[in-house]
Amino acid sequence: MSAELNILKEMGFSEERAKKALQQCGNNSVESAMEWLLAHADDPMDTSEPVSDPTPTQVPAARGDSKDDVAVKQEPPSSPMSGVPCSSKETSENANLDGDQVPQLPKSIKCDDCGRKLRTEAEVEFHAVKTGHQSFSESTEEVKPLTEEEKLEKKKKLEEVIRQRRIEREEKAKKEAIEKEKSRRKVGQEIAHTRQKIEEQEMKKLAEERLREKMEDKLAKQRVLEQIERDKQARRQKFNMDPLPQPVQPAPVQELVAPPKDYSECKLQIRLTNGETLTQTFGAQEQLAAVRLYVQLHRTDGDAPFTLMTSFPRKVFKEEDYEVPLAGLGLVPAAVLIVTKVQ
Repeated sequence: MSAELNILKEMGFSEERAKKALQQCGNNSVESAMEWLLAHADDPMDTSEPVSDPTPTQVPAARGDSKDDVAVKQEPPSSPMSGVPCSSKETSENANLDGDQVPQLPKSIKCDDCGRKLRTEAEVEFHAVKTGHQSFSESTEEVKPLTEEEKLEKKKKLEEVIRQRRIEREEKAKKEAIEKEKSRRKVGQEIAHTRQKIEEQEMKKLAEERLREKMEDKLAKQRVLEQIERDKQARRQKFNMDPLPQPVQPAPVQELVAPPKDYSECKLQIRLTNGETLTQTFGAQEQLAAVRLYVQLHRTDGDAPFTLMTSFPRKVFKEEDYEVPLAGLGLVPAAVLIVTKVQ
């Protein structure tokens, strides 16, 4: 097990995530692995994909290979700076070295934009993608390993970032839940308003239909009575019978009566079964059915069947009274109605 993997495990990361982070960052930098872990802290760990040990392994010599072939296969890896162009200044300095002077091998790669030292090409690529920096050069300074204090500090920073991201996710989820609840309530209010409007229209339509049926019944009865009277007259004429004498109308007695005042409005106070009252002004020619509809829409004592009555003079309104105008029932200009439950 590599030293970088042990450092990450000591900082509290699981072995699987530490191995995957080292794989993604070139297996050589604890700092790059920590950056990768920070960037993918919320990603679920895919346990179905095996994670190989970041410790490099040597390829054994196959049977029949010569010693030269084995030596070629076991050739030490190139320096971490292979493939990275050096700056022109360092190239000229290396070209001007004396033959007796041994050049120092580069031990790291330095970012010319921010001065950060990196170990491998994988770290260079990761740093370039993350920061957008493009200028790099070789350096003879070795990247120092992290001390225990630096490990603890990086661990605390990582935990703080993870905690902050968790708080942001929770706040976002709360805001989304609040918006959903507001939307749900708004839709519920719209549905309730639409339902109430439909009920009012249905009740109005039902009242108009009942009024039309009563008028048709009244006209039908009148036609029947007229037909009976015509039949009587026809029978009398057939049998030469004298018509019935018409009753003598008494002479009208003129009385001095004050002309009635014409009221166009009727103010009603309606007492509900729970003791509360409703006050509303209606037209004098509106039917009592309109008052009943108003009570059904605005009552606060439940939805049990009810009827209307007056206490003085005491009168319980029957079904046919609901088609009579308020003026015809003697409720103009003002009256008190009592709501009573149907027994």
